[in-house]
Amino acid sequence: MKIAFIGLGNMGGGMAANLVKAGHEVRAFDLSEEALGAAKDAGCDTFDTAREACADAEAVVSMLPNGAIVKSVYEGEVFGRAPEGAVLLDCSTIDVATAKEVIATATEHGYAMVDAPVSGGIAAANGGTLTFMVGGDTNAFERAEPILDAMGKAVIHAGDAGAGQTAKICNNMLLAITMIGTAEAMKMAQKLGLDPQKFYEISSQSSGYNWSLNAYTPLPGVGVESPADNDYAGGFATPLMVKDLRLAMEAAESADAAVPLGGRAAALYEDFLGAGNEALDFSAIIKTYS
Repeated sequence: MKIAFIGLGNMGGGMAANLVKAGHEVRAFDLSEEALGAAKDAGCDTFDTAREACADAEAVVSMLPNGAIVKSVYEGEVFGRAPEGAVLLDCSTIDVATAKEVIATATEHGYAMVDAPVSGGIAAANGGTLTFMVGGDTNAFERAEPILDAMGKAVIHAGDAGAGQTAKICNNMLLAITMIGTAEAMKMAQKLGLDPQKFYEISSQSSGYNWSLNAYTPLPGVGVESPADNDYAGGFATPLMVKDLRLAMEAAESADAAVPLGGRAAALYEDFLGAGNEALDFSAIIKTYS
């Protein structure tokens, strides 16, 4: 299948490469010459504009920074340039309202489209083990699913347009809350004289079990290997967590949803980012409890 891929950053580059490995003809575009070079090395055909990449494409996949850019790219570069009837997959994490708006406009132009944000981070993008949370009608999902399968380990149809984004921001709000709770508990146990490794062994097998503790332990030398063991480099960068929490707070306000723990987590991560920790993984928030 001819697939245009727009946005070849830390996540998109690995995703596009996995589409090539799956046998697809990938037509890649990014504003970064470095990213285009890496995509070419991975077997993609590269283009000077998104419009050129979309020409003759049977599918378009995008991984872009925010909703305003997603809307601009689709309205200015994809609609009317990709052949009518192509399936469009936006894998960016954006606000729910924009996702719904762009999908509605795509439908008016004769395209099937889904919002399909991801969970898993850079390592999963490179390894083809992402989880996709997909919003869109059944026909669009069924057409998008084989493409997503080539880039992930799980592809879940969350519901209608925008449901993928809803699932993503709610999931990451929960992740932020559990990471902060895990950090507080681990540091408290340590200050009370309990060996952190012993706390991990106990809590990870009892009612304290959670993903932040068991699969992403935030203390170096304790539990599983994680960004904490690499000076908190790599993984899921703090600015990305802050972005997702901002989207979650906007969505909560629009839905009149009570999220006191989510709000507190958002405030703590805003402070952590503002203290100059933009280069660190989000689990480094445990440093604030030292």
